[in-house]
Amino acid sequence: MKKILPFIALFLLFANFTAQVKIPGEKFNQRLADSLGADQRGMKNYMLVILKTGPNDAVISDKKEREKLFEGHFSNMTAMEKSGKLKLAGPFATKNTLNYRGIFLLDVPTETEAAALLQNDPTIKNGIFTVEILPWYGSAAIPMHLKYHHQISKAKP
Repeated sequence: MKKILPFIALFLLFANFTAQVKIPGEKFNQRLADSLGADQRGMKNYMLVILKTGPNDAVISDKKEREKLFEGHFSNMTAMEKSGKLKLAGPFATKNTLNYRGIFLLDVPTETEAAALLQNDPTIKNGIFTVEILPWYGSAAIPMHLKYHHQISKAKP
């Protein structure tokens, strides 16, 4: 974990830095800032969830059972997005020594609320994944990417 955390920290630091750079000529939009819950820096608090390989990942090897569990995983992600809680999600592109599998960025105020949302995920309930939840401060505009993501994705939500 200690090896990949600096990379995650650098990525998040860069994302925060670039979010705070003001482009000359762009006007501040108070209505938009308010609608996104932005503070004076255009930022807000989120919960960063790191999905890790769980103790039952190798144990649950039946293909149909895994497909059913992952169907529930994606269904829960869709439900969290529709409820306005899931703002960003995705797997890590390659295997890593820390067994990190993916991330969620949840728009909830507490780790307890984040953990409650994750208990609806059958891959977590059945030990395919475990989670680490960390408070994170980032751009309040992050959720705006969802509109465009849905326009460029052929996959059904």
